[in-house]
Amino acid sequence: MSKGTPIRITVAVVVGAVVTIGVCCIWPVVVTAQAPESVFLEEMTWPEVREALEAARTTVIIPTGGTEQNGLHMVLGKHNYLVRYKAGEIARRLGDTLVAPVMAYVPEGDVNPPTSHMRFPGTITTPPDVFERVLEFAARSLVQHGFEDIALLGDSGGNQAGQQTVSETLNIEWRDTPARVHHLTEFYPGPGDAWLLDQGETPEDVGSHASIHDTASLLFLNPEMLRLDRLDSGVAGDGSGLIGNPSRATVEYGARILEMQIDAAVRQIRTLRDSSRR
Repeated sequence: MSKGTPIRITVAVVVGAVVTIGVCCIWPVVVTAQAPESVFLEEMTWPEVREALEAARTTVIIPTGGTEQNGLHMVLGKHNYLVRYKAGEIARRLGDTLVAPVMAYVPEGDVNPPTSHMRFPGTITTPPDVFERVLEFAARSLVQHGFEDIALLGDSGGNQAGQQTVSETLNIEWRDTPARVHHLTEFYPGPGDAWLLDQGETPEDVGSHASIHDTASLLFLNPEMLRLDRLDSGVAGDGSGLIGNPSRATVEYGARILEMQIDAAVRQIRTLRDSSRR
C-alpha cells in the first residue's frame, strides 16, 4: 500500500435483527500522547498522583462549595465553579500543591420544614454532621496516600464551622505525625467586601448573599452563569433570595476580589505549613 492510500475496512452495524455490511474509507490518523499538567486530582491518573507525591507535592486543597439558590440572576452552582477556579490558581502559585474534587453538597438548611436556602427549588443540603464526616474521610484518604498538608478551602459561610471542627479533631489525633489539616480562615469571605466599601460602595449594596462580590467574580470569569437582565437589588425576606445590589458589580471589581482571595489563601497556607509544626 502506497503512502497516503486510504485504508479500506468493513463495518458491521447491528440494529435489532438487521445486519448492514458496508465499506468505508478512512485516512490514517496520528495520535500523540500529551503530558498532563493539571493540578486537579480528578484529571490525573493514579500513577501521576504517585509521581507527584514522590516529587514532594504533598499539599492538597479540599475545596468546599455548595449547591444553593443565588437570587434571580445567578446559577445554583456558583460556589462550586468559583472555588474550583480559585483552588486551582492557589495550587499553581504554591507550586507543590494539588486539588481534590469540590465538595458540592454542604449544609444549606433543614429539609422538612425547609429553612434557609432550602426554601428555594434546586438547593441541596446535607446535615452538618454528615458534611463533617465526608470532609473528615476525604482528609483521611488523602493522608493515607501520602499527602501531609490538607487545606480546607470553603467558599460558603455554612461550611466554615464544619471545616473548623474537622481540622481541630484531626490535628489532635495527628499531632505526632507529619500530617496537618488547615482550615483557611483568611480566604472566606476574604477582604473583598471591605475593599468594596473602600471604593465607595454602600453596605446595603455590598450586601451578604449573591451580591457584588460573587456577581463581579462571575462577570470576570464566566458571565454565562449570570442572567444579566435580572440584576435587581434584594433584601432579606423579600422572596428573591438575594441580599444586596448585584447591578453594582463590574469586571474590574471581580478581577481584584479574586486576586485578593487567592493571595490571602496562598499566604495563609505557606504560614500554616510552618507554624502548625512548631
